[in-house]
Amino acid sequence: MAARQGMPTSRVLEEALGLGSSAAGDAADALAAEGAYYLEQVTITERSEDDYEYKEIPDDNVSIPEGEEDLAKVIQIAQEQATDTQILEQKTVLPSKHAVPEAIEDFLCNFLIKMGMTRTLDCFQSECKAREDLLKTQKERDFHRMHHKRVVQERNKLINDLKGLKLHYASYEPTIRVLHEKHRTLLKQKMLTSLERDRAVGQISGLEATLRDMELGHSYHVPEIRVAPNCGKENAAEGPTQKGLREARERNKHKTKIKDNVKDSEFPSDTQPNPNLCLCKENIDPAKFDYKLNNIFRLHELPVSCVIMHPSKDTLVSCGEDRLWKVVGLPKGNVLLTGFGHTDWLSDCCFHPSGNQLATSSGDTTVKLWDLSKGNCILTFEGHKHAVWSCTWHSCGDFVASSSLDRTSKIWDVNSERCRCTLYGHTDSVNSIEFFPCSNILLTGSADKTLSVWDARTGKCEQSLYGHMHSINDATFTPRGHMIASCDACGVTKLWDFRKLLPIVSIDVGPSPSNEVNFDPSGRVLAQASGNGVIHLLDLKSGQIHKLMGHESEAHTVVFSYNGENLFSGGSDGTIRTWS
Repeated sequence: MAARQGMPTSRVLEEALGLGSSAAGDAADALAAEGAYYLEQVTITERSEDDYEYKEIPDDNVSIPEGEEDLAKVIQIAQEQATDTQILEQKTVLPSKHAVPEAIEDFLCNFLIKMGMTRTLDCFQSECKAREDLLKTQKERDFHRMHHKRVVQERNKLINDLKGLKLHYASYEPTIRVLHEKHRTLLKQKMLTSLERDRAVGQISGLEATLRDMELGHSYHVPEIRVAPNCGKENAAEGPTQKGLREARERNKHKTKIKDNVKDSEFPSDTQPNPNLCLCKENIDPAKFDYKLNNIFRLHELPVSCVIMHPSKDTLVSCGEDRLWKVVGLPKGNVLLTGFGHTDWLSDCCFHPSGNQLATSSGDTTVKLWDLSKGNCILTFEGHKHAVWSCTWHSCGDFVASSSLDRTSKIWDVNSERCRCTLYGHTDSVNSIEFFPCSNILLTGSADKTLSVWDARTGKCEQSLYGHMHSINDATFTPRGHMIASCDACGVTKLWDFRKLLPIVSIDVGPSPSNEVNFDPSGRVLAQASGNGVIHLLDLKSGQIHKLMGHESEAHTVVFSYNGENLFSGGSDGTIRTWS
């Protein structure tokens, strides 16, 4: 069929679709009445098969990797796809309509625009857009449903795994209880073994002393001969063996009497004047904060644990973990004296008030006293069960106090060479100890996060200060003694009013630990050695913090010179740095 000549093609399409206005309909009826169509013979030639072009139609539903053609796998994949399609169709609420080709949509839009049917065009476009949004929303809904289903399955699997882990953990609880019981039993056995060992060591020491006494008397088997008062042989001749034994016994008794005659030192009264009280007057010169790195002394092979200044000379003493202490001359840093004797690392040292003797504490559980004029050890205090962290001299010079990892502190009498008192009360390692200037009061800082104030004469704890949240590494008095500074393992430094025993201020320069704090001679500047290698200087008047950067590793100790013009710090690299 072909259209009549002169008749527009659009009219023919309008008639075929049944669209258009009434005028168009009348025109179509008129043309139909006149006979608009005629028959035309069309010849269709048959093409040979060789002229056909064949194209491979890809099957998007089933994809089989090359080299893995397996009928069972193909059937399985097809079944899974059919199942997924069925699930999606079941979950779809609205039935899918037949998709209208885009060409027809464009034709209808153009027709409506040409005919001026704007309202119908708007409705048509709105419906088309709504249909697209609906399909998109349905796809998103199906995707989220599948995702939700997968999440629920994973959650159920995790819940089952958690239940299994709880049951598995519960099965270990009886074993853990049995191990705890064994641990307690072993601790008891260890304690009993230690007691038996100490008893045996005491017996051996007694036997060795008896053997030495007998060797001095040139006799090993002759027992002591006692003569009864009513015996008639009082004037009998004494043999050489009995005579030598009697003389050795008398010499031993004489030595014992001499040692027993050494009386314990007396604690001085608390009315001693503090020579540092003159510092309470207002100093005209401003506090110094502009310290600059001046020199580096490489003195130890291992980290420096303590640096102290001589009370009157331009010398300092450094202690290291290499078991040595050294006296260093200033400002050149030449080593004047080196002390050997400890069998483990040194933790702290302190000058005698006169500056002629030195006390050192060590990880070998001992405290040693040294004569600086000769450099030899004159006395060793043994009694702590674990490493000794700190030591300090009394202002009178007759007592030394020490604090230890064994949770105790001890007061040693230098004259009678014995422990006068043991301070019990801390529940963890006692890391710091210091005498109040010219007094019998002791200050200790412990890993149990508390500071304690003790009476050295009675050994009783007078007051405990709470406020730190971490282990206290160091605590010290101001030169005047009216204030306490303490620092802990998280970088927090606290100032306390010693007269009221109340906290004043807290300064946090963490999270690196604060290893040591020290005041300058005027008591207006507080220096703190930090674990990150920074030396912090706190202005107690303004509250400002100044930093000294120079250590390449952790800073362990810091101290001012006796005139406050210089600052000395020791680090974990075995060096001492001078700041001026």
